[in-house]
Amino acid sequence: MRFTLEQIAAVTGGRMHGDGATEVAGVTQDSRDVRPGMLFVPLLAERDGHDFIGDAVAAGASACLTARGVAGADVDAVEVDDTQAALTALASEARRRLRAVPVVGVTGSVGKTTTKDLLAAVLARDRRVWASTRSFNNEIGVPITLLCAPEGSEAVVVEMGSRGSGHIAGLCAVARPTMGVVTTVGLSHTSELGSLAAVVLAKQELVEALPGAADGGVAFLNAGVPEVAAMASSTPARVVTFGHGGDVAAAQLTLDEDLTPRFVLSSPAGSCEVVLGARGLHSVDNALAAAAVGLELGVSLEDVAAGLAQPALSPLRMEVVRAAGGARLLNDCYNANPLSMRAALHALAAMPAERRIAVLGTMAELGDFEAAEHAAIASLAAELGVLVVAVDAPGYSFHDAAVTDVEGVDGALAALHHFGGLAADDAVLVKGSRVVGLERLVERLVAGNDA
Repeated sequence: MRFTLEQIAAVTGGRMHGDGATEVAGVTQDSRDVRPGMLFVPLLAERDGHDFIGDAVAAGASACLTARGVAGADVDAVEVDDTQAALTALASEARRRLRAVPVVGVTGSVGKTTTKDLLAAVLARDRRVWASTRSFNNEIGVPITLLCAPEGSEAVVVEMGSRGSGHIAGLCAVARPTMGVVTTVGLSHTSELGSLAAVVLAKQELVEALPGAADGGVAFLNAGVPEVAAMASSTPARVVTFGHGGDVAAAQLTLDEDLTPRFVLSSPAGSCEVVLGARGLHSVDNALAAAAVGLELGVSLEDVAAGLAQPALSPLRMEVVRAAGGARLLNDCYNANPLSMRAALHALAAMPAERRIAVLGTMAELGDFEAAEHAAIASLAAELGVLVVAVDAPGYSFHDAAVTDVEGVDGALAALHHFGGLAADDAVLVKGSRVVGLERLVERLVAGNDA
């Protein structure tokens, strides 16, 4: 969206420095992502974003917010007390400008980003749609998503994450979703939330915030997950279900050797065949959620199937690539929690291979559940006949015979060499929480740089 410096100052209550007619289009808090004409918003994080205003200006930023004054900054600016609060205020104004445009919030313990990507592909078949990039799902990413929505957007999809009670409610206060999707619930961020019950309540905040049914609010709930289905009693919105036993469901489901699901989508609007452009059986519920929203918004069955077949998926999620020696690598290293780890291991087990190996990093932010959940994953791997290489994650060593503990990417490569190297008929899962950075291992295996 476009804002003038004068408008930014009025919305944020800030003091303008420069030409009030200066116009910005788009917002970022990362100087590396600046494109010409954008507004740069420096935030206090691991480093103070104000230290990068010069880089942002050099990259073409038209203006910036600042809470540290403007001395020496050769750029139009609005000085505010708190740049995060100002970002939130601007996002609320962006949402007001969207008026009656459908805004769909997507949350869940796993599958948020894939569902968001699939839904964006479905809606894009017949309208101009804007969706959050990557996993922009927190108090920074959601405002930026709204502010970057192009003029004339006809639908907006917003991913919403939670690290604690009230987080999603706060995001909803800014984004004011008209529809909401809950994919599933499980143990994630329990170091902050403390229990599965708390996770459920945190995700439920989305459907609690929706408009009533008479005002067009619709909650899309996974019928196959009892904790999610039970949220129907906590929302004023009309409820549409998806998944096993839901209004929108899958039948005749098959999976090919590259983990591509094929199924017949059934719905009140009719049925259609789907070849899904996202891998793994666990992606089917995400596709059904996207289909349910699309059908609710008037997308034809033909276009729903076409959108599900060719989504633009975010990286590092269930990508099947080849190692230099021909082994198939299942690259799912963006993040990990017990639900997604179990799904990935079952996906690996479904791949035809002489030998299956899982290179696993830690599952972070599990709190008191950490030891038991890592042991349970090791137990599942042993049950599925999967060899485990644990990278900086000794918690998997519950099954000593099946787990090899190593340090870092070099240690993982050494362990794979110890196994005799990777052959063309091997299948390897690479997965761990984002902090582990296992994408570096995938890069080296694909490039053949495994020395």
